[in-house]
Amino acid sequence: MLTPSAVQNAKPKDKPYKLTDERGMYLLVNPDGARWWRFDYRRPESGKRNTLSLGTYPDVSLKQARERREEARTLLADGIDPGAKRQAEKVAAADTFAAIAEEWLTKQAPRMAPATLEKARWTFDDLVFPWIGNRPVERIDAPEMLKLLRRIEERGAHETAHRTKQRCAQVFRYAIATGRASNDPTIALRGTLTPVKVQHRAAITDPAKVGELLRAIETYTGGIVVRSALKLAPLLFVRPGELRKAEWKEIDLDAAVWRIPAGKMKMREEHVVPLCSQAVAILRELHPFTARSSYVFPGERSASRSMSEAAVNAALRRIGFDKDTMSGHGFRAMASSRLNELGWPPDVIERQLAHAERNAVRAAYNRAQYMAERTKMMQAWADYLDVLRTGSNVVPIKRKTN
Repeated sequence: MLTPSAVQNAKPKDKPYKLTDERGMYLLVNPDGARWWRFDYRRPESGKRNTLSLGTYPDVSLKQARERREEARTLLADGIDPGAKRQAEKVAAADTFAAIAEEWLTKQAPRMAPATLEKARWTFDDLVFPWIGNRPVERIDAPEMLKLLRRIEERGAHETAHRTKQRCAQVFRYAIATGRASNDPTIALRGTLTPVKVQHRAAITDPAKVGELLRAIETYTGGIVVRSALKLAPLLFVRPGELRKAEWKEIDLDAAVWRIPAGKMKMREEHVVPLCSQAVAILRELHPFTARSSYVFPGERSASRSMSEAAVNAALRRIGFDKDTMSGHGFRAMASSRLNELGWPPDVIERQLAHAERNAVRAAYNRAQYMAERTKMMQAWADYLDVLRTGSNVVPIKRKTN
């Protein structure tokens, strides 16, 4: 029998060698110094010799290895092959909903925006895995899924329940495609969840009220970081997450352009934002204050993190605009509505909004990005906002449509 000191002092040699314990167990010492616990036994059904790994030393001590050997011997006494049982458990673990969902997420991650991936992981980790994560995906039925979704609805989170159902459906379809499930139980749940009332994000589009909003922004007395973000939001009308996570390395003030990497974009394509002269001026004023951070708008508590997601909305509330009147995302609707009214081509507007083109042929054609037209539009838009802000009676001439 081996002793703890003999195991500890086992030195590697030119070739692998064994230090025998008893009852089929031994320590295999490899030339690279790795020490593996092994157990040799004969399969109950065939009598053929097989070897079972009991772990590695020092992670598994001599005492623990012996305990694992005895567990294997107990299974053999009952006519159960411990190696086959372990393999079956591995296969079963790989076929659980959690394992398949993680596999699906790993494959989808390169095509997901970071925020979308974060939300998907939260959905699974907090709302799904605690209830069905360890369940074999093939055994999950419609009543079980409905019970899970009802728990979410009981909190009043109806939209979240629908989104969770959608995420789970994607995992079930992936399980079917990879041969680990035969049906998607969420299909039977159509019409069982409380319908979600579509709520459009609050936005101001009336020119006179836009002017009031812009004048109110000028009165904001908070810090320069949030104030700058608040001023840039209507000028650039990017998504709130794209704005607050902007980095100085993405911005070329001399060329007046901001290149947002594909990884930060919802559609996973690089997006170019032409910077009007007003935006460049705001960024130049801000640069000395935040240049030490990689972020254009660093957080108050840590310069290594971007500004809070709620910062712009909180600033809007501070200057008198409640959540039902205006939101950070509402600047996009404001720009879209007014630019269309001003006669700018819808394709140019949609490209600047970084909306995906559903028609594949048009999408390929639009990759030209209309940069010259977009640059003109962004400057004209900023000048138009200046007119609304100052309350001037001079209204810029609408762009002539072809």
